[in-house]
Amino acid sequence: MHADEHLIPLFEATFEGRGLELVDAHTHIGENDPDGFSCTFEENLAALGLANARGVVFAMHEPSGYRDANDRIRAAAESSGGRLIPFCRLDPHHAGAVEEGERSLDAGARGIKLHPRAERFTVADAEDVFALAHERRVPVLIHAGRGIPALGEQALEMAERFPSAALILAHAGISDLAWMWRRLDDHPNVYFDTSWWNPADLLALCALVPPGRVLHGSDLPYGTAVLGAILTARCALEVGLGDDALASITGGQLERLLAGEEGADLGPAPGAEAIDVDPLLDRVHNNLVNASGRVISGHDGDEPIALARLACDVGAGAPQAEACEQVLELLHMHELATEDMGRDIPVFTDLHYLVAATCVARTPKAPLPAATI
Repeated sequence: MHADEHLIPLFEATFEGRGLELVDAHTHIGENDPDGFSCTFEENLAALGLANARGVVFAMHEPSGYRDANDRIRAAAESSGGRLIPFCRLDPHHAGAVEEGERSLDAGARGIKLHPRAERFTVADAEDVFALAHERRVPVLIHAGRGIPALGEQALEMAERFPSAALILAHAGISDLAWMWRRLDDHPNVYFDTSWWNPADLLALCALVPPGRVLHGSDLPYGTAVLGAILTARCALEVGLGDDALASITGGQLERLLAGEEGADLGPAPGAEAIDVDPLLDRVHNNLVNASGRVISGHDGDEPIALARLACDVGAGAPQAEACEQVLELLHMHELATEDMGRDIPVFTDLHYLVAATCVARTPKAPLPAATI
């Protein structure tokens, strides 16, 4: 979460004067993740603390099963002073998954996490888990990001059959967002979290999905608490959502779902026309998305970053100048972090600055801090 300390000015400018209480729907604790990430209880709390946030927490991948991990998650939540909200993680392929869910919920878990990619199951394979969530009126957060085929049809089927279970599709539901937003009116218990890095996807989510169906999530430690909050809030503000909608997205609606209540209706989505793409800033954004993709795949992003810097040379009096100044400052931070990567700097720290810069290029209507370089 190294980058978050340097992203505080952008975070504070984005949230200034709004008085919001952040509740992050998507954080982890664990050390056996196959992608090489880890997060301790102390690291999770420290990261959330930088964003002045509370967070839902669940286990990372555990090849040996989740009973002990679920116990550790609840123990962490119990010692967090209310800052962590425990979910239990279940693998439908494991015998006794429903019994483990019952045991965990009885012991204080507030919801369920399912990861179809990590455990290689379909949403339909988890039918008994959804039945349990329906019976207990608890939310189920489902990985719906990279590495899996479309799961939306099965998710909608489970939502219809088990209407008292709130289904939260993680990672902006990118596996199915292209069509799923059109069918939400008939599925009032389907939600999306914002734990994703590309602002183009998050802008589509905020523009096409009613604000009452969008929940802030960071994916900590793959993302970070401060960066995740920046992405969520700036994309919501960019499409014209007001403070009431933002308060719901950043925690209010999740609190209702955790209490077993029905979600509040905050009105319709702004619509695709709410996305206003500036052609000059779009050049910056596209080069930075290219750079981020290269970094994620283990390559350097030097060439597209250089092109993004050149695209920022819009002139001091241009309407895009303030956003471009902030992008250049974030790219400078990325450069410094890249130089430090051999000095025990956490994985993807350099990527976090790129993602923040990409977000600024696509959200010029949201507030910005004063540039310092």
